[in-house]
Amino acid sequence: MNPNEIETIALKWFDAFNTHNLENLLSLYHNEAKHFSPKLKIRKPETNGLVQGKTELREWWQDAFNRLPTLNYSYTSLTANNHRVFMEYIRKVENEEDLLVAEVLEVEDGLIVASRVYHG
Repeated sequence: MNPNEIETIALKWFDAFNTHNLENLLSLYHNEAKHFSPKLKIRKPETNGLVQGKTELREWWQDAFNRLPTLNYSYTSLTANNHRVFMEYIRKVENEEDLLVAEVLEVEDGLIVASRVYHG
């Protein structure tokens, strides 16, 4: 894939997240995709911050959408190559302080196979 195609996946990712469209979000991921997040590590310590597969991804994000109905990501920067995109964005939730976030999506054959979140 070329960087423009990878960037398009990132834009679809933001759209799915910001509309809380779980099915569209999951459609961007490989069935066995891995996701690491510091928030996951805090909320579900037994995972050590890592979930794998669409079932676990669905549970994690559905919980987030249910708990945080105003959750929204405002991207500030996208940098893509042929295999990954580095995204910088601001996590916004009503009555919470904005959080600077960086996330890397690794893409193979048009699907996200791994994602890793970093908090600023």
